[in-house]
Amino acid sequence: MSERPPISPRSPRAALEPERVPPPPRRSDRARNPFVVVGNAIITLLLLAMIGAGAAYYYGRQILEAAGPLQEDKIVNIPQRAGKRDIADVLAREGVIDVNPWIFIGGVYALKASSDLKPGEYAFQKNASLRDVIGVIVEGKVVQHGVTIPEGLTSEQIVARLSDNEIFTGSVREIPREGTLLPETYKFPRGTSRDQVIQRMQQAQKRVLAEIWERRSPDLPVKSPEQLVTLASIVEKETGKPDERSRVAAVFVNRLKQRIKLQSDPTIIYGLVGGKGTLGRPIKRSEITQPSPYNTYVIEGLPPGPISNPGRASLEATANPARTRDLYFVADGSGGHAFTETYDLHQKNVAKLRAMERQTQNDTVEPDEAPPAVAGGSVVDPAGAAPRTPPVGAKRPPANRATGAAPANPGNGARQGAAQPSPPVVQQ
Repeated sequence: MSERPPISPRSPRAALEPERVPPPPRRSDRARNPFVVVGNAIITLLLLAMIGAGAAYYYGRQILEAAGPLQEDKIVNIPQRAGKRDIADVLAREGVIDVNPWIFIGGVYALKASSDLKPGEYAFQKNASLRDVIGVIVEGKVVQHGVTIPEGLTSEQIVARLSDNEIFTGSVREIPREGTLLPETYKFPRGTSRDQVIQRMQQAQKRVLAEIWERRSPDLPVKSPEQLVTLASIVEKETGKPDERSRVAAVFVNRLKQRIKLQSDPTIIYGLVGGKGTLGRPIKRSEITQPSPYNTYVIEGLPPGPISNPGRASLEATANPARTRDLYFVADGSGGHAFTETYDLHQKNVAKLRAMERQTQNDTVEPDEAPPAVAGGSVVDPAGAAPRTPPVGAKRPPANRATGAAPANPGNGARQGAAQPSPPVVQQ
């Protein structure tokens, strides 16, 4: 057992008095050092800052990830040169976000996207969060508008279509050369300049033409890619049926090989109105023999340039035409054409077509007075227009090589024209 210290006797009064508390230990000189004091303050502030940052991170993440107010997908246009505050105002006005603009700006800085916001037209999904909204603008994936340029339009007609389309800006400085634009469906963002559209169509045409020219038939009677485009533009205007293009091309190729005039009505029309593309009335009989660089009833071979902008399918068909001996074709009354190798068979097809037309006219309108007839049964327009028959492809055959004379009663007033199956003879 340990020994206890002896208890000294105390008086009752002394026993009731509290014992003196010993003085606190003296603070060391190190604890009073100002560097230690400052260090402790800094650590305290850092701890408070970390706690505050953690709370801000948690709160900010909740705001960034929360579902947005959009009830359905929506397209919104962010204008050019819009600042962060402007973008926030546009998004709030369109109902894409429902937070204070400063919170949006804070989110942009938090996501390190302050210099990556791009103008344009964007599609925001339903209930897109603030993070999603900022991400869409940063990625710059603007809405692409599909623009379809039909085959067979002239360059002037294409420029007119682009000028009427409100998604494009600027103006076209000059009409592109005929046949240098590729008709196709393109996608452009809103605000694309019209000159940029033209440049893209020209680049596409060069690329496609180079590919097709490399794969052309070896015995094709054209000497350059430009001549291929010229012939394809005629094929494009002559038929709108995909399965007929190569056969129509074969007719013209066979005629070129045999040095027979092409005699295509669309070339007459282009010679008359140029890039306007449409005549607005039937071709007059006098216009068939009217001299023009483009009138293939008058000139030999190809015209000096394209009469439209042909599409890829017509270029392909012209570069690799069907293997036939056809020299003629005529509308068959059902939207297509009947093809023949000889002029006599062609005339029979013309007669069938005219019989169908007369039957159709008898079933619809009974004329008060029979109009004057011409050779072959065509009806002559009193105003002097060409016979009221669909484009039939009847060509005056070449002179007989032995006698130098053409067969009797050639032509019968019927001509090859644009691929319009119903009378009167009009352009596409």
